[in-house]
Amino acid sequence: MCGIVGYIGSRPVLPVLLDGLARLEYRGYDSAGIAFILRGQIRICKKKGRLAQLEQALAAADLAGEPIRVGIGHTRWATHGAPSDENSHPHLSANGRIAVVHNGIIENYIDLKRYLCAQGCCFHSETDTEVVAHLVDLHYERDCPGDLMAAVCLTLAELEGSYALGVLCADQPDRFIAARKDSPLVIGLGEDGHFIASDIPALLGQTRRVLIMEDREVAVIERQRVQLFDALGRPVCREPLQVQWDSTAAEKGGYKHFMMKEIFEEPRAVRDTLTRHIRRGALDLPAIGWPRPVRQVCIVACGTAYHAGMVAKIVIEQLCRVPVVVDIASEFRYRDPILDDETMVIIISQSGETLDTLAAMREARSRGGHILAVVNVVGSSIAREAAAVLFTAAGPEIAVASTKAYSTQLAALYLLAFSLAQRLNRMTAAEVGEKIDALLAVPAMIDSVLASQAEIQRFAAAHFNAHSIFFMGRGLDYALAMEASLKLKEISYIHSEAYAGGELKHGTIALIEPGTLVICPLTQPALLDKMISNIREVKARGALILGILTPSCRKAADVCDAVFMLPDVPPLLAPLVAVTPTQLFAYYMSLNKGLDVDKPRNLAKSVTVE
Repeated sequence: MCGIVGYIGSRPVLPVLLDGLARLEYRGYDSAGIAFILRGQIRICKKKGRLAQLEQALAAADLAGEPIRVGIGHTRWATHGAPSDENSHPHLSANGRIAVVHNGIIENYIDLKRYLCAQGCCFHSETDTEVVAHLVDLHYERDCPGDLMAAVCLTLAELEGSYALGVLCADQPDRFIAARKDSPLVIGLGEDGHFIASDIPALLGQTRRVLIMEDREVAVIERQRVQLFDALGRPVCREPLQVQWDSTAAEKGGYKHFMMKEIFEEPRAVRDTLTRHIRRGALDLPAIGWPRPVRQVCIVACGTAYHAGMVAKIVIEQLCRVPVVVDIASEFRYRDPILDDETMVIIISQSGETLDTLAAMREARSRGGHILAVVNVVGSSIAREAAAVLFTAAGPEIAVASTKAYSTQLAALYLLAFSLAQRLNRMTAAEVGEKIDALLAVPAMIDSVLASQAEIQRFAAAHFNAHSIFFMGRGLDYALAMEASLKLKEISYIHSEAYAGGELKHGTIALIEPGTLVICPLTQPALLDKMISNIREVKARGALILGILTPSCRKAADVCDAVFMLPDVPPLLAPLVAVTPTQLFAYYMSLNKGLDVDKPRNLAKSVTVE
């Protein structure tokens, strides 16, 4: 959950590294640092806090004009040891010869540290990463003098866990080493040098030609060439990928925050996702290879993607009459799931690198499930390993709180549901065509919601001091309520929970007191009378109600204290439109509290540790 950058080339290194680290800020971090070679010695500068603290320290070091042509950098999100200058990366070997940046978790670091201490190594941090620097130096000195690549490979053979690594050696200023296992790492190919980064957005200001490193690969990065090797040391030849995103896609573009920009990009992102997979009014999906027959569907995801899966469960079961289970990826491997070759396993991940989700996918595959991935990033680990992939067209999502990625995941999942329903003869081609037409009208509806953002802004201004906010819904509205609650607590730090309307009487209602805000998506006419009864229950205890209504549920306005009216979206598709006002509400609540909307505390964008 850290960010790694590296560069070797003819340009000044420090501005390149700082630009890359700035583009990785969205991943979440608590400290930052860089290492570079200057006059035969490794120099390190690292600071707890924001990147600005690192930039100030570098400015004080007066390095402008120095001939620095190779370096590595890192933003840290603490897993071993508290945030501090000492625990920040890069880490040095005892003699200052080796510097290392690392993303992941070295699971056997305690045993390795004990061994290294017996060899006379002294440690200066509480991290698992520092053992890597000492091990590389030990092998470089003792087992393979002068051969940095061999020293790194010997070290990797001793590591248990996950890693993406950048390794610098003072003796070899003309190269650095990169390696990965279960943690993403991308090589950027430039005209005047080469780069590494944890993910593609960090490279967009430098190059759009990339090599995606695969598990257990090692790369030697030099100014004029990149050499890639597999776990056995054999050369690997791979065609570079031309990234379709440009650098402006990862910039704010006049918006105050990335989150607001990305909310306003939802109509375009949903439209692009749909049109990518629709031709002449009919579905044009990749070779999904549905099992024959499909007896069950298992959806596996984390966080926001899990909530998209909850919507998909209801839609697939309704349209296809196939049982669907939705699993939290981190729990999936530990419940002994029942899968077979008649199970379609749908894996959902924006980044395609979420480690819990990746591990769950591998477990599902080992149990015979047919894997279909819904991901946003071409070349990601999940995209490469899945049997079939349905790509979304969200583009780079920089804010930690996911918005447009969720919307595009929903769009893709609706298309999958329509495809499966047609395959199972639950819907005719004409019926699918009608559903597609309705889906294609959704982006314009989201636009109309965005045009009314001032209503949400005023409501947030009146309630941003709330201590606790509840979301309540039934059916698809409950699935939406879970995502809305997560978004609010992520960026406003307000306690929030989502509950099914029928569960109130089983304990939740004890938390309702005069003035408690309860937000109710109301988009399902078939469930409206039940929801009105639930609303009356909480109002009787003093709750204030914000209703997010479609015209078909207008009669619920009589029991609401405030109402936000949605366009006339069909109930089945309502989550795609109703989610946008809840995202705006979370945004304005955070903004009114003076918080960092794009980088909420303790959170990381890409969760690459278990």
